Amino acid sequence: MKLELELFGEPTHVNILKTRLARVALVLLAPLIVAGCGYNTIPTKGLAAQAKWAEVQNQYQRRADLIPNLVQTVKGYAAQEQRVLVEVTEARASATQVKVDASTITNPAQFQAYQQAQDKLSGVLGRLMMIQERYPELKSNENFLALQSQLEGTENRIAVARRDYNEAVQDYNTQLVTFPQVIWAHTLHGDAKPMQLFAASASAQGAPTVNFDTSAPPPPSGAAGQAPGSPPPPAPAATTAPATK
Repeated sequence: MKLELELFGEPTHVNILKTRLARVALVLLAPLIVAGCGYNTIPTKGLAAQAKWAEVQNQYQRRADLIPNLVQTVKGYAAQEQRVLVEVTEARASATQVKVDASTITNPAQFQAYQQAQDKLSGVLGRLMMIQERYPELKSNENFLALQSQLEGTENRIAVARRDYNEAVQDYNTQLVTFPQVIWAHTLHGDAKPMQLFAASASAQGAPTVNFDTSAPPPPSGAAGQAPGSPPPPAPAATTAPATK
């Protein structure tokens, strides 16, 4: 029997043991091989960009939540600025009604609609905040000052979140077109699409302006700067600002 084993090779149980060890080694080495060849890079960077996108949405939502209280506070001191208050309310409603999900960042039309709605809200908010210069009591109102501070902080957070998102997207998009990741992008990750970047709007290049000339006639309905369907501002009262206490 011993001679037979020596003639025909190693015993069967030895071969079985070697086969099992080879399988275990393959299982252990496979993740390292896949990681080394960059297979996981595209999905990893894609998830990172999606996380940054979620933070952008979170900060925009935080701003939207602050606006109703801000509008009510300003209305109590500057009711004659009804046109601006209506525009802010309508712009907020428009911005929050734009539907966004994970697919938005790879859909240019949806992404542009979302950015335009948020940029419009930013513009009318800037006009609203400048109203305070005309109303001394509003400038000293503690509630308004607290809301103003929170809003300014939120605007800064939005800027940071958008910057971080753009950086993550740039990194992700680069992976889709550079070697060796471009191989995976056209094979096993064929469904990966470039993500959209935030761009500065034209209105962001200049400070918002507010016309405090109450002697000028109100703009016609549908004129630039007035939201469609918003009522014309009431005629200026004899006293345009409350007396300073």
